[in-house]
Amino acid sequence: MRTATSATAAPATPHIVDVRRQELAAFLRSRRERILPDQVGLPSSGRRRTPGLRREEVAQLAAVGVTWYTWLEQGRDIQVSAQVLESVSRALLLDPNERAHLFILAGAGDPTPSADCPMITPAVQLILDQLSPLPAAVTNSRYDILAYNTMYNRMLGDLDDLPFEERNLIWLIFTNPEFQTRWADLESARTQMVARFRAAMADHVGDPAWKTLLKRLRQASPNFEEAWQRHEVAAREDGTKGFVHPEAGLLRMDFTNLWLGLRHQTRLVTYSPADAETRERLERLAVSTGLSGPAAQVR
Repeated sequence: MRTATSATAAPATPHIVDVRRQELAAFLRSRRERILPDQVGLPSSGRRRTPGLRREEVAQLAAVGVTWYTWLEQGRDIQVSAQVLESVSRALLLDPNERAHLFILAGAGDPTPSADCPMITPAVQLILDQLSPLPAAVTNSRYDILAYNTMYNRMLGDLDDLPFEERNLIWLIFTNPEFQTRWADLESARTQMVARFRAAMADHVGDPAWKTLLKRLRQASPNFEEAWQRHEVAAREDGTKGFVHPEAGLLRMDFTNLWLGLRHQTRLVTYSPADAETRERLERLAVSTGLSGPAAQVR
């Protein structure tokens, strides 16, 4: 995967910024026009030229200036704070997905973002189990390992023995010596992981869980701190990784991201053999793990 450093990454062009402002303006208008006055405790005063609330009514409900809100809805270049966006979100009765969309369009950090995935449903766990002998796991954009199947556990190490707060890929790859031995190219994996973590954190700058993890990493690992200071960013894409298993040897695996919610948040990652030799080694590992019979055939 190619990464871009802060010295070479191009900022958003004026055209892109303008398009995002226009999207924000259209989104605000659409949300305002769907709300009836009595839904927010306002009287229906006579005939209205347009459906929904008036701009001055939204400004009143959000406790912001009418001129400021009008400019925001017109897509003008104005400064927008997270606190004001929160007030506008409440005034427009936005649901969690709409609220997140508002903050993204406004280019502001969400002070109270919703969790990537508060729980793993039995259906998702069943999918993970049925994918065996292919290793698979569910992770969020913070690299927390939320769920996994037996083969994923065998490929990367015994995650069951780790406390929940340490079941985080970026934490393990920088602080756990045994886990580090499972990566065929440790430095490349670290570089890519930090770049993706930094890119994802742009949408979670006010999230205490993200800030706590970042602080722990910077204090625990000089290698992480060095990588963090390079300000590299990268997107999450499918690709190939190499793992070294103490019994099976080198495993070259193609990985595929299947998004369970909003893109770049919770994902199911499935690993499949990248070559015939890895396929044979994975089949032998599956048998030694107890996944014998037809289910152990890696196709």
